[in-house]
Amino acid sequence: MLPAGEQVRGIYLGDDGVLAAVPHGTLLIDSSTIDVKTARDVAQAAQSRGFAMVDAPVSGGVAGAEAATLTFMVGGDDDAFERARPLLEKMGKTIVHAGGPGNGQAAKICNNMILGASMIVVSEAFLLAEKLGLDAQKLFDISSKSSGQCWSMTSYCPVPGLVPTSPANRDYQPGFTAAMMLKDLKLARVENGDGSVDFSGIIRYLRGA
Repeated sequence: MLPAGEQVRGIYLGDDGVLAAVPHGTLLIDSSTIDVKTARDVAQAAQSRGFAMVDAPVSGGVAGAEAATLTFMVGGDDDAFERARPLLEKMGKTIVHAGGPGNGQAAKICNNMILGASMIVVSEAFLLAEKLGLDAQKLFDISSKSSGQCWSMTSYCPVPGLVPTSPANRDYQPGFTAAMMLKDLKLARVENGDGSVDFSGIIRYLRGA
């Protein structure tokens, strides 16, 4: 699980990389979140050398990893997926074959687009409530049971004290950093030194703090 496509290319395709070192027929599982083209290029190189490979990015963060409840979005051919499934089931609760090579990355990008946008909208809504004199708990009690309900609100609410699992309760110590969200989607530019906080800390950026 590497930070970006550049590192994945280097690790797998370098002169002393994985493809040059592992035995013929080895199953390769890469859980990085990277661009689709790199995932497909590396998978093609692996397959041409006789390796089975899947791209298997995850959703669920640190808590999901600790509880072995991650969601794996898997790209690769059917045989490679079936070989990978028992291993992924040790770490995840939901294992979905998204299609051919690179499709795991496509699914992750789409999922994170929803996640990042919904966190920004939830943050904006709580800031608007603050400006209008509406108590945050009241907004949560209403919206979490209404059409505004979403994961960013009910599991990761960016306002402290409303959701036990929220990083907001821990001064935005990260489960998934703002810098990683920026890397994945380029949704927002964090230039004030807060790239290391949890991505729910976008509420601070929006507030101007």
